[in-house]
Amino acid sequence: MAVSGRDMMGGLAKGLSIIEAFSAERPRLSISAAAEIAQLDRATARRCLLTLAELGYAAYDGKFFTVTPKVLRLGTGCLASMPLPRIVQPFLDQLSEDIGQSTSVSILDDTEIVYVARAAQRRVMSIALMPGSRLPAYCTSMGRVLLASLSLEDRRASLERSDIVARTPMTLTDIDALMAEIEATAARGHAMIDQEVEIGLRSLAVPLKNARGKTVAALNVGVAASAGSMQDLVARYLPALSAVQTELKGLLV
Repeated sequence: MAVSGRDMMGGLAKGLSIIEAFSAERPRLSISAAAEIAQLDRATARRCLLTLAELGYAAYDGKFFTVTPKVLRLGTGCLASMPLPRIVQPFLDQLSEDIGQSTSVSILDDTEIVYVARAAQRRVMSIALMPGSRLPAYCTSMGRVLLASLSLEDRRASLERSDIVARTPMTLTDIDALMAEIEATAARGHAMIDQEVEIGLRSLAVPLKNARGKTVAALNVGVAASAGSMQDLVARYLPALSAVQTELKGLLV
């Protein structure tokens, strides 16, 4: 649906862009930093941040702003209304209990994955993941599974829009190399990430498809690299992931 300029609320759009400037990697922002990330002038960013602070969505220590737990209310209603999290959560809980590892389900949002459900057995990343958390698609197992569901043109376009950085010495950053790996992911039906997001973390993901064969989400397991090689990870956990993938196929829309 196209919206005319006169129907757009510019102030709301700017406020949302300021909220989106905060991330797990950028939990504390100065006015200047927030303005740069949101691509707003400093005065506008300042008014947005002070408004958020006044309404309780942000805290301010005189130099840096941080979002408060109240901001979660903005996403909780959306997540609660989505059938996908409600459908997959019991399967995640059982899967995590069976294999003794943390599992997650995410969807693709432009260049990022958004966690919609999670069952945590143990913490293997330095950042805490929960529904609503975001990570780049290009370097995550679930991201590559989801990118693999796109056309070749859309895959490349997503990568070209991404802020591709070497998060570790093992991160693929060349777009052609990423395209080749995503194509390999599509061919084998699962994605493997070996310490590209964070040193010490390996992960394995499969697509979650509906009855029509359309990929609607991704399911993964993340384990400490010390638990075994990438081949060990695939042999140990892919059958369990594939079983859940099959069970959910008839339930997803």
